[in-house]
Amino acid sequence: MTDSAAAPEPDEKARPGILSSRGRAGVLLVAGFVLASLNLRPALAGVSPLLNEIMSDLGLAPAAGGAITTVMVVCLGLLAPVAPALATRLGLDRTLLVGLIVLAAGVVLRSSGDVLALYAGAAVAGTAIAIMNVVMPGVVKQHFPDRVGLFTAVYTSGLVAGAASASALMVPIEERYGWRTAAGSAAVLAVAAALLWARQAFTGRGRAGNGGAPRPYAALLRRPVTWYVMAFMGLQSLTFYIMLAWLPTIFRDAGLPADDAGYLLALTNLSQIAATLTVPVHAGRTRSQVPHVVAAVLLTVAGYLGVLLAPATLPWLWMIVLGLGQGASIALALLIIALRAPDPASVTALSAVAQSSGYLLAALGPFLIGLLHQLSGGWTLPLAAGLATCGLQLAAGVLAGRPAAGGPA
Repeated sequence: MTDSAAAPEPDEKARPGILSSRGRAGVLLVAGFVLASLNLRPALAGVSPLLNEIMSDLGLAPAAGGAITTVMVVCLGLLAPVAPALATRLGLDRTLLVGLIVLAAGVVLRSSGDVLALYAGAAVAGTAIAIMNVVMPGVVKQHFPDRVGLFTAVYTSGLVAGAASASALMVPIEERYGWRTAAGSAAVLAVAAALLWARQAFTGRGRAGNGGAPRPYAALLRRPVTWYVMAFMGLQSLTFYIMLAWLPTIFRDAGLPADDAGYLLALTNLSQIAATLTVPVHAGRTRSQVPHVVAAVLLTVAGYLGVLLAPATLPWLWMIVLGLGQGASIALALLIIALRAPDPASVTALSAVAQSSGYLLAALGPFLIGLLHQLSGGWTLPLAAGLATCGLQLAAGVLAGRPAAGGPA
């Protein structure tokens, strides 16, 4: 299914365009949507540049340090199925608002206390991101039904821009104010987004119940395309979170300064924007997303190989290549979710099952890579495992992106 084949809701067919029909309200809608998208990753991406300082301050081993990200990603998986029920009861827009508020609370808790508060706050923040992750494709389908590719590009670009900003800013903030202030700074962005989105959540289509009728998961799971999308979502997330959690540490172990390591992580996240801005727009117009999937995975493999074989030689090049591959991968995963279902409620349900299973798989990455590093004493074995995962990602992406899998989920 392509953008043009997606079936919009009856009252949306007659709308000429969100901005032209709503004027100022449309501008505020898009602005709130963009600001909300910027909150989808800073709470996650902001951990790895601070990981050495957090482990040193709280006396954590490498595996326990990697578990901070793991806890959040586990919540992304376990609690994703809650989002469709909330959207049915509250509406997609109010559910997104709840996610922003809970995210701010979790970030503050995570940075304010001892080890227990660290992991509890990570769980709360992960719960909020789980809800937001699931409803965002539905929000795209609801508010921008004729521009799914474009607004998937907009929000995935916001997602990676938020991650890049967090990666770049954490070390400078930590050096001046400490890791707790740096880690807690993501709450400011969440509060700002909640204040802007509140208007949308309590007016117009933000009223309760706009999430549509719930979709039975049993019916979704009987369709092969659902499993292909789940696998692709999970494996691309796994390869992403491995690098998100450990790249700065890998570069520091290779002899690079801490601030350079943080900037390199920011560079790979920033490089993703070039892919997320362009790939969904083009791929959403084609019957098959397979060529885009193949290119994305090959770029990811090249980035992994560069980090494995020569981490201190041209690291900026490896980060650009890796960023292009990973940016294209997440954009394609989210686009495929939106294209494989005909309406906002169906998209939200497919998003829930894909992201739930996907992030549960991805949650293994940071912990297992930390454990492999701890056992082997180096990064060759962990990165080789990441490369093997890329091969599985390619197989799943080909199945999810082929035209034969393009019917509604």
